[in-house]
Amino acid sequence: MIEAFGRVFLAAIILLFPLLLPMKAFSAGAVKFRHVMSVYNDDKGIELKKPEGVACGDESLFIVADTGNSRLLRFTFWDKDLAMDAEINVPQLTNPIRVEVNSRGEIYALNGRDRRIVHLSREGEFKGYLEPVGLPSTSSYVPRGFDIDNNDNIYILDIFSERVLILNPDGEYKQQINFPENYGFFSDISVDFKNNIILIDSINAKAFTATLNSKSFSPFTESLKEHMRFPTSLTTDKRGRIFLVDQNGSRIVILGQDGSYLGQMSDMGWKDGLLNYPSQICINNKGNIFIADVNNQRVQIFSIIK
Repeated sequence: MIEAFGRVFLAAIILLFPLLLPMKAFSAGAVKFRHVMSVYNDDKGIELKKPEGVACGDESLFIVADTGNSRLLRFTFWDKDLAMDAEINVPQLTNPIRVEVNSRGEIYALNGRDRRIVHLSREGEFKGYLEPVGLPSTSSYVPRGFDIDNNDNIYILDIFSERVLILNPDGEYKQQINFPENYGFFSDISVDFKNNIILIDSINAKAFTATLNSKSFSPFTESLKEHMRFPTSLTTDKRGRIFLVDQNGSRIVILGQDGSYLGQMSDMGWKDGLLNYPSQICINNKGNIFIADVNNQRVQIFSIIK
């Protein structure tokens, strides 16, 4: 376990020095994107403060973890129309850093202060903490990230016991998959439409994958350091393409289903369409991309146009 905590410390001290490169439209190989809008504040004019999380629900719903303001914001986005539906404040969630939504619109958010996952209703009412039921051992777990598949099963990236926990929608233990022997530090997890589980190793800039019947994770890519500096988050779209958030490089790197490099989207800057220390990313069924743009104090919305 000491080695695992050493990886946490090493990940925390890596610094960035990327360059500015203004850009408005983006192309990653055959994939093209357009910046649609940026969200800076709520419906009362209160500005976002270091938002670290964003999650997509149905075709119009998305949730923002407004971390610095200790709250969640629920929005509806349709084409180019944006509306804020609710501000969610609960005492159990004072430092939201990751957020996900299940098929019913229920919200799960990771609280950064105590590393507990909070379960909320679609309207934002506290339903309890996500506490795995029936774990095969009493060992502690520390979630770094988590994801929810199309059947509402929950996948928890447990960096303490070096495993991925898989729970059913009621939080009951189903199985676990161990981390591989050789890795640097796993920052995030994503489950694609085929229920392939993907982990991103930030230190080695390398992806690992496992299927539901796997006992451990296997390398999915070689090191991608040629294309990114320190990836910390990822998601997949409905075609299985993988979108990696290069936090220190302030860009999005896109891989194919086979792990091949397709290109990058955006770069570092403050203008609309550029990023500065991005965090979580999500993609809805319409191909809209939402990025928590932390140091620019906003969430940016893009659309895939090809």
